[in-house]
Formats: sequence, structure tokens, C-alpha cells
Amino acid sequence: MTHTDSRTMRRVLRREIAGTIGLLTDEHDFRVMRRYRSFTFHDHAAYLKHVEGLLRARALEGSHTTVALFDPEEYAEFCTQKGLDPDNPSSRTRFTARLAVTGPTLPYEGQPLSDLLPALVDEAVRQATWEYATTLLARLGACTSCGEDLGRAAFARASDLLVRILDTAPPGNRHLVCSVTGPPETLVAALHVTDTDGDVKLDETEALEFTTVLALGLATESPGGLVIRVTAPGDPDRVYGWRLRAYGLAPLTAGEVFDAYCTDVESGDLISPESNVDYCEPPDLGEVQPAQGHNH
Repeated sequence: MTHTDSRTMRRVLRREIAGTIGLLTDEHDFRVMRRYRSFTFHDHAAYLKHVEGLLRARALEGSHTTVALFDPEEYAEFCTQKGLDPDNPSSRTRFTARLAVTGPTLPYEGQPLSDLLPALVDEAVRQATWEYATTLLARLGACTSCGEDLGRAAFARASDLLVRILDTAPPGNRHLVCSVTGPPETLVAALHVTDTDGDVKLDETEALEFTTVLALGLATESPGGLVIRVTAPGDPDRVYGWRLRAYGLAPLTAGEVFDAYCTDVESGDLISPESNVDYCEPPDLGEVQPAQGHNH
């Protein structure tokens, strides 16, 4: 009886433990891990099938599982820094435990792995974009004339602009995209804002990432833009935007917005406009005068 009670209690405790699985999302990373003899999988598709089966089994047991993006290069660096043998399952376990705290992760909620994989990759891109933009802002240093921290000032400016954009937007759900072009690549951040009968909600992490990318574009005066799409029941979607200019935003004309949405980015060919969409000029953000940045 005591033995049975112990096993029952262990099963109960097992459900209380939150687990993390480090997932190899693509074929290339999977092939890199195969150089380790202790990594016994030979086929990526079969590997993903086993992972999905494990996730489902844990969910049926009532266990919560977080899925993390496992990067073989980061894993090798981690093992070198910690003096661990990379060809050892316990080393992979320690790395995965760190990913649970520092890496891009998503909770498993019963969704198919085919849906979870791209979402996890998107999360990784989001985190990398924010970290890169944050690093570049920090490197700007202080203004040589007034001593103000340029990155901090740009972030405050971007925050103010975002508030103005949301305050002046018509009622409805808003989807904002900010892109900043510069070496070595274009940074893109998105922000989703829901509006339910005036109850406006947004994800604070998304807002932080979006503001950081916008701040970088403002501070470096890099080419870029910001567009917003407002969706409300019974009305056409409204799309408008701005061009990043001189530490501020310059409104795009309705024609420029139309051209941006109805031109294929790669080929330059025209594409058909969406139905029930109004491409229009943005509302006045209510600024007394354009900001000039630190042009002393």
C-alpha cells in the first residue's frame, strides 16, 4: 500500500514539474547535431514526429512544456565556456535549461508542430532583432554638445510618437510595422493592438521591441518607414503610414501607400490591390513642430 501511494505521489509531483524541450527546427541544424554520437536520431522528420508525440503525451498527463529553439552553434559555444563535453546528453540538458531562461521559447498548448515551428522561428527573429537594435542604441553614446544619452533620447522620442500614433488612430484593431534599413540588414518589428469597445490592449514585449527599432531608425536617421492597418467591423480596412525623416515621421501620401502595398518587393511588378481596403493619408499627430534631434 505504501509503495502504491509513493508511485501515485510521484506521478502527482511529475505533473507539477514544468519542462523545456530544445527543438531543432530545420534540417541543417539537425545535420550539425548528428556529429555527436550521443545524438541518436538519424532522420529529421522522424525526430520531429517523436518530439510531437512526447509533447502530446506530456500534455495528456497535465504537464506544462515550453519549447525552445536549439541552436547547435550556440550549444557548442556554451559547452566551450562551461568546460562541458558537447557529446553528452547531460550537457544538452544544461544548455536547454539555460534556454528556458534566456532563449526564444513558446508554450506548447496542443497546437500541431507544423504551426509551432514557424512561430518559434519568428519568436527567435523578434528577440534577435530587439537585442541587436538595443546594442546599436547603446553604442551611440552621449551627444558631444549637450551630453544627453542619444539612445535614451531616441527611445523617449519613439515612445512619444507611438503614443501619438495610437491616440490618433481610428477605432479598431491596429497592426503596425516598422522597418529600418541599414547595414548589415533591414530590421523589422511588428505590434498588434486590439480594440474591443474602447478597451485597448497590447503586448508589452512587442511594444518594447517595436519602440526600440523605431528609436534606432530615428537616432541614426536611417531609411525606413512605419505603416499601420486599422481593422474595424463593418468598415473597410484603413492603411496609412510615414517615412522616417530627421528624427521624426513624414506622412506618406495615399498614392505612396497604395504603391507600397501594390508593388511586388522582389520583382517591382504591380499587384492587385486588396478589396475593401482604403489607402489613405495619416491623421495629424498633433506635434507643435517637427523634432530636429541633436543638430546643435
